[in-house]
Amino acid sequence: MFPNLVIMSNLLYTVTFSKPTSGSSEQPTANWAKAFTVTAYQPYFDVDTSDILERIKESLFPFKGTFKEKTANSPDLYGPFWICTTLIFVSASIGTSITYLADKIRHKEWDYDIHMLTWSACVLYGYVVFVPITLYIVLKYLSVPLGLVQLLCLYGYSLFVFIPAGCLSIVPVEMFRWVVVGVAGFMSAMFVASNLRSHIVSAGERWFWIVSGITLLQLALTIVLKIYLFSVST
Repeated sequence: MFPNLVIMSNLLYTVTFSKPTSGSSEQPTANWAKAFTVTAYQPYFDVDTSDILERIKESLFPFKGTFKEKTANSPDLYGPFWICTTLIFVSASIGTSITYLADKIRHKEWDYDIHMLTWSACVLYGYVVFVPITLYIVLKYLSVPLGLVQLLCLYGYSLFVFIPAGCLSIVPVEMFRWVVVGVAGFMSAMFVASNLRSHIVSAGERWFWIVSGITLLQLALTIVLKIYLFSVST
């Protein structure tokens, strides 16, 4: 009677929490109890430092589009977690430093804003978790074979470029900040789009709108970071 609701409810049972074996794709499981155990996530944190560095380097070349294939059999969550956590502290500290310098120049009393840290944590953790989950559900509905952990891995590494951009935003030149953060946002958006495009094409004519939405969301995150964290009100 309600086919769409049935399909969407079935999608919730297709998330896998076991590490895929070499040469095979992730297999769905309906055992939701595994999602609340440490052992379910342990394989995704079993990664070498050299692998993480290689994936970070890959994220800095957004037009190659080979990251998805290189991590297809071994996606990790260790790198994305620490990249996101580092970006939270960098963005909060840089935003605080920018405000401090601006207040010193204008001879104003400076007050530390603890909400900047919590706000950046909510935005970045929320983005890197809920956007991939939403995209995963949409792609499953369109029968596009992409794993949730692979999407979480891709989005996590896509945020790395904002870390050096945030550090450069300490330069007290507003135009320079916009250029730096804008370039970082463009690189991040192209990194995600180029790695997903070849897979989303199988969704038919709707692939263009999906890729466009992915790109716009990444650019929207860039604007939010620039306005609220890498800027200062006058």
